[in-house]
Amino acid sequence: MSQVPTVTLSHGTAMPRVGLGTSPMNDADAERAVSTALELGYRLIDTAENYRNEVGVGRALRNAPRDEVFVTSKFNKRWHSVDGPRQAFDASAEKLGVEYLDLLLIHWPNPEQDRYVEAWQGLIALREAGLVRAIGTSNFKPTHLQRLIDETGVAPEVNQVQLSPVWAKSAEREFHQQHGIVTEAWSPLGKGTDLLTHPAVQEIAKAHDRAPGQVVLRWETQQGVVPIPKSADRGRLADNLAIFDFDLTDAELAALSALDGTAKPPADSDHSGH
Repeated sequence: MSQVPTVTLSHGTAMPRVGLGTSPMNDADAERAVSTALELGYRLIDTAENYRNEVGVGRALRNAPRDEVFVTSKFNKRWHSVDGPRQAFDASAEKLGVEYLDLLLIHWPNPEQDRYVEAWQGLIALREAGLVRAIGTSNFKPTHLQRLIDETGVAPEVNQVQLSPVWAKSAEREFHQQHGIVTEAWSPLGKGTDLLTHPAVQEIAKAHDRAPGQVVLRWETQQGVVPIPKSADRGRLADNLAIFDFDLTDAELAALSALDGTAKPPADSDHSGH
C-alpha cells in the first residue's frame, strides 16, 4: 500500500493530496465506501452535515487509527454565528465518534444571509481551542475570502470548490495561492459533463495507459489541487488513489486546461447554498 503524499496547510497540519468524497451516499453506503477506501490506503475522508451520512462515515472510521485519518466535515448556514460553529462541531463530532476534526469548513457563504464572517470567527475560536486542527471554507469566491481576511486577519487554510478541467477556476486558484489557501476540488471528475469521454482526455489516457479519471485527477494534483473524487467501486477507488506514479507533460496539462468553460456553468455560491 503506497503512502499518499501530503501538503502542509498554513497552520501546520499535513493534509493528504487526494481523498474520498462521500456525497450523496447514505449512512450504509458511506460506511461501505469509507471502509474500502481505508483498506486501500485513503487517509482523507470528506463528509458534511448536509450529506446526512456522518454516522456511517464514523462507523467506518473505527477501522483505522484516528491519528492516521484526516477527517473533514462542513456545516450549514443555520450555524452562521460566532457560537454556531461550536454547536455544529459538537453535533458532527458526536455523529462521527471523534474527539476532534482535522478540518471543518463553512459549507457555503450564503451571502444573502450575510453571517459568514461571524461563522469564520467561530471557526477561528474552535481552532484555538484545539477542537479542530485546521479550518476553511467551501464554495467561497475570492470576494468572500477577501472579506474574511480583511475583517479577521485570518485566511482559510483550505477552500473547497467545484473544480475540474471544464471548471478550471484559474483566477480562484491564483487568489488561493497568493493567500496560502490550499485548493480542494469537489466534483473533480466533472460529474454531469462529458469530461471523461472527451477526445483530449481519452488521447492522454491512452498515451499513459491510464484510466481517463486518473488523467483528470493527475491534472489537478500537478497544479497543487487536492481532489476528493466520490466512488463506492473498489476498482475505481484504487485507480483514483494511484495517480502519483506518472506525470503529464506541459502540453498535456495545457490541453486539459483548454477544456475550461466547455461544460454547463458550475454552481454559483452567490445564489445557491444551504
